[in-house]
Amino acid sequence: QVELVESGGGLVQPGGSLRLSCAASGSIFSINTMGWYRQAPGKQRELVAYITSRGSTNYVDSVKGRFTISRANAKNTVYLQMNNLKPEDTAVYYCNSNLVATQTMYGMDYWGKGTLVTVSS
Repeated sequence: QVELVESGGGLVQPGGSLRLSCAASGSIFSINTMGWYRQAPGKQRELVAYITSRGSTNYVDSVKGRFTISRANAKNTVYLQMNNLKPEDTAVYYCNSNLVATQTMYGMDYWGKGTLVTVSS
């Protein structure tokens, strides 16, 4: 059983910062990519950022220069540092990981339950 658990969401004023964390636990053989998606009310879920096992990163254009993704491989944890937050960043943020569980021994996508980020004055 593999589980992804997010933390760090909340209410912040425009221009503020938040740091999201996501820890993967369970019977994990290896982790390929880890990343963050978000879904705003009435909109489709979109990729925010991801990081590969070698540390390569990719960001959606709207967050470049403001968000930073990083990972602690020894802890199976991914972080999203969000600075200069804007009201349009308001969404539920979901952790995603493509990993190999010991029960399956092939790569699959796993998702967290999401954490709400609200940017408002």
